[in-house]
Amino acid sequence: MATPHTPYDAVLHAARDVTRLDCALDAEMLGTALLGSVYAIAETDRNTAVREFVTGFLAATSRRRTAAALTIRSVFAALVPDATGAGRIRPGSTAPAWAGQLGRVHLTGTWAYGDVYGDQTSYLATFAYDEAAGGPEHALVALVDHNIGITKDVFVGSPAAPILEQVRQMCASDELTWFRAEDPARMRDEVTRHLTVTDDLGDLPAEGSLATDRALVGARLALLPARPAGSATPEPPLDPLPAGMRTELVRRFLAGPDAARFGLHTVDGDELASLHFCLSLLLDHAASFPDADPMRWSPAVAGLFLLDWVHRRAVLDMDDAAMLPRVLRAWAGHAARQRGLPERATTQTDTAIEEMVPEFARLYSTGERRSPATAAVAQLMADGVDPDDPAALDAWIEANRHRLADEGA
Repeated sequence: MATPHTPYDAVLHAARDVTRLDCALDAEMLGTALLGSVYAIAETDRNTAVREFVTGFLAATSRRRTAAALTIRSVFAALVPDATGAGRIRPGSTAPAWAGQLGRVHLTGTWAYGDVYGDQTSYLATFAYDEAAGGPEHALVALVDHNIGITKDVFVGSPAAPILEQVRQMCASDELTWFRAEDPARMRDEVTRHLTVTDDLGDLPAEGSLATDRALVGARLALLPARPAGSATPEPPLDPLPAGMRTELVRRFLAGPDAARFGLHTVDGDELASLHFCLSLLLDHAASFPDADPMRWSPAVAGLFLLDWVHRRAVLDMDDAAMLPRVLRAWAGHAARQRGLPERATTQTDTAIEEMVPEFARLYSTGERRSPATAAVAQLMADGVDPDDPAALDAWIEANRHRLADEGA
């Protein structure tokens, strides 16, 4: 074969055997894989890039009359129905018998499962074709990562029953996971909301089938019922944790057994100032997540806080650094009990934090993860400059202007 002149020619060549496939599902899986390459290489707004590609493809191939060309046009129109021209595409007379079933599926069930910490939630939906010629019942699985705030992976597979049963058994055998039937409108809202963020990422998660299955997942999600107007998930408030609520959370914590276990209920003097500063850091970190929850602490969240965020965002003195792991262990235990997590979950988080302490101490001493702004404030304090003294601050900035410029370069 001659080298394809355009990306559209390359797609037509890759789809040359589409009419030999056994069912509509196989054709849709081929089509979503082909569109996955477009999704993967787009730099921003990947979903729009796929839609524009399909629009261009349908226009560029409008005069192709081979059975393969007509069929793959129908596949793309079913996968991306909002592409310009998709609504006018019809299978040709030479198309396979299953071509009329492209995209013609109905929902047969929705479920959700995840870890008890709340780090990740997976949503699972099963679909069946309106006629058997379309192919087997199949499952869509979407993994939402609440720490990153994205739909981290998606997957479409068949047959659906073994996939669902495997998930059920996995969750039943592990007390640190949960499983439930899910409202399909909630699934659509949650997966789509986080998938919109994923579509705009500069770099996609490296593993999984996100790119290859994205178009088919989008088509299936669109078939789920939408939430009634006005009932969609609201945007998070600008201040997800008002001052009054923060004060009440801290009060309850200090009056509880976890604070007492670590001796935090009796600290005073300089230690008391460090204690409240450390608690403010924990609450600030919780508020930084897209799905903010001050009671959601896991080994993963603790690691993000203790080994990364706090070094980039805060300036700790030696008392703060000595206090912080202790406060984190107490708060994480308190949060786990407030949420009713299994004892094993509480223990795992506590053990993980304890094991992080040496690395936290090393990062504190080296300052290697400090942001330029945090490093400058740390140096200012080390030089004995009062940040609340404008004259002293201006003099220090002037004296260190060249060094600060070099570090910011």
